[in-house]
Amino acid sequence: MAQLWTHAIFLVFVTGAVYAQALTGFALALILLGLIGATNLMPLTDAVNATTIIGLCTSWTFLYRRRAIRIDRILMPTVVTNAVGVVVGALLLFWLVGTAYQVLRLVLGLSIVACALSLWHAARPLPALSSPTVYALTGGIAGIMGGMFSASGPPLVYLMYRQPIPLAQIREWLMLIFGLSTALRLLLVVPSGQFSLLSLQLAVEALPIVFIVTFHAARHPPPLSPRLLKGFICVLLIGTGLSMSIGAFLEMR
Repeated sequence: MAQLWTHAIFLVFVTGAVYAQALTGFALALILLGLIGATNLMPLTDAVNATTIIGLCTSWTFLYRRRAIRIDRILMPTVVTNAVGVVVGALLLFWLVGTAYQVLRLVLGLSIVACALSLWHAARPLPALSSPTVYALTGGIAGIMGGMFSASGPPLVYLMYRQPIPLAQIREWLMLIFGLSTALRLLLVVPSGQFSLLSLQLAVEALPIVFIVTFHAARHPPPLSPRLLKGFICVLLIGTGLSMSIGAFLEMR
């Protein structure tokens, strides 16, 4: 019975995280892993791996619904450095899992809080597009977070939402980059033996919800204004990130 409740709660967390991802283009991994880490619902490494598959399916389902995607050459530096960052982040994850699990929880919790604060206080849009160097650096940082936690969103979101680009196009670009980075992470994690049967089970359980919620969100406008939606997500992220960090710190002591 306890195991049944664990999986039921996990699916509730998935529903909220996938919906936020489809509406904003980010936050799936941060919300899902934040809630799981704060409640200690299941091993964090298994949750990260399951989140990778969930994120991959969410991104490509959303892009399939949109059909026509406007690609720009300014994305290339981001895609390349993001791929390198994913490799580095995955290697860091393998090392941390083997040496200090609570350190991993603490790092993830603090990262979630920092990302939420940066998103909350995002500056006004820039008058012109950022340089390729800025895109490349941001892609690399996002890739490291994606490789470690399958959560590459915040650095890219902070950069993209400041660009003088239509919001619909920003969502498409974010979903495209996340889809590519999650696919690469799977190619690294599965052959290394770090992908457990529980990770696969969690992902399979979540996939029907992923498709239903993403299809719905892609065809319907958000029920809240962008400002209220971002504020709600940031508050949720700060709460879960602090809870996870405090729990990990107490365990380390």
